[in-house]
Amino acid sequence: MQKLMKYLLPYRFAVLAAVFLIFLQCLTQLLLPDLMAKMVDVGIVGGDIDYIYTMGAYMLIITVFSMIFSIAAGFFTSKASAGFSKLLRKDLFDKIDYFPPEEFDRFGTSTLVTRTTNDVTQLQNVIMMMLRVVVVAPLTFLGSILLMINKDIMLSLVVLLVIPLLAIFVYFVSRKIIPSVQEMQKQLDNVSRILRERLTGVRVIRAFNKEEAASRQYEAANADLTAVSLKVNRIVAVLFPGMLFLMNLATIAVLWFGSYRIETANLTVGDMMAFIQYVTMIMMSVVMISFIFIIIPRAKVSADRILEVLNTDETIQDPDAPEKFEFEKPANIPAVEFKNVSFRYSDSDELILKNISFSINRGETAALIGGTGSGKTSLISLVPRFYDVADGIVLVDGINVKNLKQSDLRRKIGFVPQTAVLFSGTIAENIRYGKENATEEEIWKALEIAQASEFVENMEEGIHSYISQGGTNVSGGQKQRLTIARAIVRRPEIYIFDDNFSALDYKTDADLRHALQTEIKDAAVLIVAQRVATIRNVSKIIVLDNGEIAGIGTDAELTANCEVYREIVASQTGSTEAEE
Repeated sequence: MQKLMKYLLPYRFAVLAAVFLIFLQCLTQLLLPDLMAKMVDVGIVGGDIDYIYTMGAYMLIITVFSMIFSIAAGFFTSKASAGFSKLLRKDLFDKIDYFPPEEFDRFGTSTLVTRTTNDVTQLQNVIMMMLRVVVVAPLTFLGSILLMINKDIMLSLVVLLVIPLLAIFVYFVSRKIIPSVQEMQKQLDNVSRILRERLTGVRVIRAFNKEEAASRQYEAANADLTAVSLKVNRIVAVLFPGMLFLMNLATIAVLWFGSYRIETANLTVGDMMAFIQYVTMIMMSVVMISFIFIIIPRAKVSADRILEVLNTDETIQDPDAPEKFEFEKPANIPAVEFKNVSFRYSDSDELILKNISFSINRGETAALIGGTGSGKTSLISLVPRFYDVADGIVLVDGINVKNLKQSDLRRKIGFVPQTAVLFSGTIAENIRYGKENATEEEIWKALEIAQASEFVENMEEGIHSYISQGGTNVSGGQKQRLTIARAIVRRPEIYIFDDNFSALDYKTDADLRHALQTEIKDAAVLIVAQRVATIRNVSKIIVLDNGEIAGIGTDAELTANCEVYREIVASQTGSTEAEE
């Protein structure tokens, strides 16, 4: 947790101001019992009404100042803790934002969301409490003991005998609570994961009448979380009554022995009343410290989970001395080239791609086709370097992608993922993810090429129409065309389409392919396709089978020479060609 304290440095003035104000607040509170003792002994017992009014006025003034110090300290502690969480949350988001897919697979989306929200909030609450308790508890504890000893050292020993018992009790309870808190955080992650899966897959669940099964799974996870939460709460429930018992025990002991000291004239009534208040203040400071013992285990778990993310070394990193793309590209260098590339995922020993070699020139369109699980999506993910190869090299403009800055590499690529992703906001805002400063004219042109301009024009506000979260207010085909337009507006040198045309009807598919050939004829295009009709006219078709290249060539060449391609064509002939 100490490693995260650097996020408080920009707010050190607020921290120092809070500590100073809390210090003053403690001093004012420690003065009140002594003033009350004097009021009782001199004013009430002695019958001096003027002295009572004078001491009462002093106590009122000190109370007002104590309140002012407390409010001001609260302002500065809130500022420091909120600023801490803001900076920490920003760094977490920035770190996660640059995670390659491999790290998302390792952590899981639900736990990353929990760590960025719930865990940071836990730390914010701890910081806010620590800034107060770290000053208030020790100062109140020591100040009260010194003032008690000053009034009656013998009676102080009675209280000092109870304090070790209280400390031992808090220590053993805190040891019990730490493992339970760690388990509670794990169960919270599990509940978040299941809830997220159920919400995103609600249509599938309903389509297969699995509502009851989904409900049972969530109830089981919720029951596990409830059980461990109850365990934590039971421990906490033991803590406070136990401390209260010891506090009351100390108060009874003080009253018992104190009455004897008063009877022997070694203690005044006013000092006795002040003594009881000091005992209460000591016990309250111990209670505040016990709060720390409760929240620090939770904070430690949260801090460890956050540090696990922040300390993660990304598997994909920029080189120390990155190469730069040349402005003038030699004509004989391919835009994209694979040389003997093999690839496996980090959690698997099995190669997904084996000895892949091919190239794509500028102005050339290449298509990848193959059965399910043949490695098409894995292959295209290597071009923008979402993953690193296990063997061989991937070249863009003749440069190994590992030798390029990721931002420079991806600036050359217009990538359209298999699953169409839209963000909440207007159509224009979504398209501008491809090019931040795109004009409305450029946006409309991209929509026209993507065959999306017609349905956008029919919307009430055109490109300023609002897209709901996940694009739920547009159809699957419309969503796909908008994601294609987002890549086109960028005007990159390399286009990658991951099976984006299968969501379109045949006419829209044909119109889109024709527009692409006309408008982006100088770019290299790599298409992943399921339908043979989509790719029959491209200059190069690459057939994948179980992670290996089964054939490369035109439609005619592969029909003549590639058995795998002929099988794919034969499986679709009855549907695609008939419909065409």
